[in-house]
This record gives sequence, structure tokens and C-alpha cells, in this order.
Amino acid sequence: MNIAVIFAGGAGTRMYSKDKPKQFLELYHKPIIIHTLEHFDDNPEIDAIVISCLSDWISYLEQLIQEHHLQKVRKIVPGGETGQLSIYHGLCAAREVAGEDADDSIVLIHDGVRPMITQKLITDNIHSVRENGSSITTGPVTETLLEVDEESKGILRVPSRRDSRVAKAPQSFRLRDILAAHERAMSEGRDDFIDSCTMMHHYGYSLTLIEGPAQNIKITTQEDYYLMRAMLEAEENEQLYSVSERV
Repeated sequence: MNIAVIFAGGAGTRMYSKDKPKQFLELYHKPIIIHTLEHFDDNPEIDAIVISCLSDWISYLEQLIQEHHLQKVRKIVPGGETGQLSIYHGLCAAREVAGEDADDSIVLIHDGVRPMITQKLITDNIHSVRENGSSITTGPVTETLLEVDEESKGILRVPSRRDSRVAKAPQSFRLRDILAAHERAMSEGRDDFIDSCTMMHHYGYSLTLIEGPAQNIKITTQEDYYLMRAMLEAEENEQLYSVSERV
């Protein structure tokens, strides 16, 4: 099975939203999380979707899924105290959904607030795991990076942009491998890995890089929200112009 594990457990403090976590803010009459889920629901190679969500918002999310007629969501589970634990809860749910197929299943771990993913990127992740094992969506670094000492604020190193990449999502794995890494981390008392890529690299797994499109942004700040709105508007205008040209 190919299972999308969507984590939507963040409260969105950097968005400064008063009433709703950022994944439930609406754009073009649709919550951000629904934009994200629809891409996976529509992909013919995705067999199931599980979601790790803020406990208090699970019933609301279930209502949204019904309203938007999503067919592949199989489980919604409460998130954890950290991002790592939220992903682990989602992976455990994926193992339950996969059942006897768990050892051969592929999981695509994706942010609920990364809604501009493309069908090609989903498919590329699945194929890369089949061929290469653990695979990470990346993007080019477009500005100079600085490695700094937080105490002195001095610059320790200036990494080469040519040799650097930004890790994005999906981050995709064989289910048995990523679960083994999580369980090892828990046995060592680690619950602070920033993402799955960091964890898998720490435990010595080889990671294949997948180049993702520039529009595959994460909606973290108000600026990201407005950027997504602009991209959706551009897509809509392009479709309208294409139709008018055919007429």
C-alpha cells in the first residue's frame, strides 16, 4: 500500500490566527488542510490517507472531510506533544491501515499546511522509494546560508549554496524503516528530531533527493498565506485565459 501520513497538529502561533489553527484557515472557500488532502485523494497511486490532528479539532476535521467528499481518509488520530510524536502516531495508524501489507508499504509524510504539492511530486516520491528507499523532497537554496554560534552570534561557516538544499515534503519511506527509526529514538528518550529526514540521517539511512517545485511552500506565516492566495489566483486566471482562448 501507498499511504499518505498527513500531520496537522500545529497550533500556528506564527500565523497569529485568533480563532483557528492555521491548517483550518480558508483560502478560496476551502480550508488549507482540505487543499492538501485533495491532492493525495486524487492521486491514483495513493491507497489511503491517515491524519495526525489536534485532538480538539478532530470532529471538525471529520466534518470537513465529509463535506468535501474525500474518499481515502482511513484514520484520524490525535497528535503528540512534539512534531516527532505526532508523526509517530500517524505512522502507527498507517501500520494498522496496512495490516498484513505493512512490511511492504510506502508512506509519504507530508505537512497539512503544505497545500501546493503537485500530482507529479506525489508520484515521484512513491517511485523513488520503490527504486531507492528513503527519499526526501528538496528545493534549491536561493540565498546565502550562515552557520552561526547562537551565544556569540558569530559566523562559524558559510556553506556553499551549490552544495546545499532545503528539505521539504513529502518525506517518503518504507513504513517498516521509518517506524524502526522512531521506535529506536523513543527507546533512547529522543523526541526532539525536527523532521523525519533528520532522524533517518542520524540513524544512518541513505536518503535519495527528489527535486520539488518552487510552489511547494509551507504555510507558516501570514506572508506565506498571502503568497498561496496569489498562486491560487494565478492558477485560476491561467485556466480562465485558456478557456477564453479556446472559445
